[in-house]
Amino acid sequence: MAAPREWLGAVEAEGSSGRQGNSGVEVVVFSDPAPPAPLCPHGPTLLFVKANQGKEETRRFYACSACRDRKDCNFFQWEDEKLSGARLAAREAHNRRYQPPLSRSQCVERYLKFIELPLSQRKFCQRCQQLLLPDDEEKHRKHQIVGDISITQLKRPSQLLYPLENKKTNAQYLFADRSCLFLVDLLSTLGFRRVLCVGTPRLHELIRLKASGDKKSNIKSLLLDIDFRYSQFYMEDSFCHYNMFNHHFFDGKAALEVCRTFLQKDEGEGVIMVTDPPFGGLVEPLAVTFKKLIAMWKEGQSQDNSHKELPIFWIFPYFFESRICQFFPSFCMLDYQVDYDNHALYKHGKTGRKQSPVRIFTNIPPNKIILPIEEGYRFCPLCQRYVSLENQHCEHCNSCTSKDGRKWNHCFLCKKCVKPSWIHCNICNHCALPDHSCTGPKDGCFICGELDHKRSTCPNISTSKKVNKAVRKQKQRKSNKMKMETTKGQSMNHTSVTRKKKRRERAHQYLCS
Repeated sequence: MAAPREWLGAVEAEGSSGRQGNSGVEVVVFSDPAPPAPLCPHGPTLLFVKANQGKEETRRFYACSACRDRKDCNFFQWEDEKLSGARLAAREAHNRRYQPPLSRSQCVERYLKFIELPLSQRKFCQRCQQLLLPDDEEKHRKHQIVGDISITQLKRPSQLLYPLENKKTNAQYLFADRSCLFLVDLLSTLGFRRVLCVGTPRLHELIRLKASGDKKSNIKSLLLDIDFRYSQFYMEDSFCHYNMFNHHFFDGKAALEVCRTFLQKDEGEGVIMVTDPPFGGLVEPLAVTFKKLIAMWKEGQSQDNSHKELPIFWIFPYFFESRICQFFPSFCMLDYQVDYDNHALYKHGKTGRKQSPVRIFTNIPPNKIILPIEEGYRFCPLCQRYVSLENQHCEHCNSCTSKDGRKWNHCFLCKKCVKPSWIHCNICNHCALPDHSCTGPKDGCFICGELDHKRSTCPNISTSKKVNKAVRKQKQRKSNKMKMETTKGQSMNHTSVTRKKKRRERAHQYLCS
């Protein structure tokens, strides 16, 4: 999971489409085939559009799909910007410099040599986060070195590597053992034989550990993750360096085929995808990527199974429920609270608003998923699913309505249950926090202001685009004219100064003579 994108400015509010105040940034989602996007070190960039409420001008730009701080990836390009050959060559050179120091095959070769070493020679550099071979020791002798790396430690690299906790870039938080063990047991109970782990390195580790220690366990796992450091711990069929925001395999077609083979084995039967994306990431590009993985899985299906869906566990905060269900209507949210080892707030066992907001979204029927009773979950016979203890069934809504673990109250005016801290506002005509602003910006369309749709689906968007194009051309002409006038003025000033200087020199020569 990760912190919000800093480089987008103050634009992405919780669970919204990427807006805050009177302006916002939205990602532009294309239907296949999408036009080619320029590349940054993290693969194809994403196209964004910046919109201001009440204004028709919008300008689209490309930016990095993975990094949330321009200090970490400063890629920026206007959609209509033309680049010279020199700039394109410089960009390609820059992208090459920021690739991992070792290729995938080199990492595998080093790993095979490393496990053959005696225990006393197996060393790990904490500063460089790298497994060391005997020939490497001289280069790292002044670094902090951990020795006697056991096979057990190699099987749990997430405990050996430092988590990437830069909140503006990665904020890499790892599942607590409680949540990991629950997921592994649940996957086994549901009968899955293969798990595609997208951004879930600790789950990948536990699945492999259980398979190696339990002969009855036959679950296989493939990890797709953007953290290239895992390359040095796994063979090619166990790890792919991958960016989930643009469906980019850093190692090319070979890695793509590894993923395809894994998904399509046994005609796609017995496989599930479990993903834990960065929380600061936009739902739209994630949904596009997951649909591409689903399409890859469906390629191996027979025509008789064309109606089936790839089972998915998408782990994300509960307040993104409407956004996720917008792209995947068959998904429902489970009450299970997912917690993390290295996060101060996302912990199980806390009460009220302090408990973890992270939930599991899935297209598996919730009545098939048993949540642990010893942790306070109970089965609701009316909803036919397990819910948290505080989540009471509402007879008016005919469901257990709480999303955050607290008991929600039914509002008869809104005709739905709301958070206990909310009250009904007669001015806004809906429930909100007591100190909310009734005159604040409305979460409606940026083009026409209507509340029943977003800017991307506005019926006036085609007209707006024509206006925007005309406005941009007019501004460009005005800018070019000002540049020409400025250049002409500077040239005339320079000529005038040169003439005065020459007159002074001639006068000085005359006086001296």
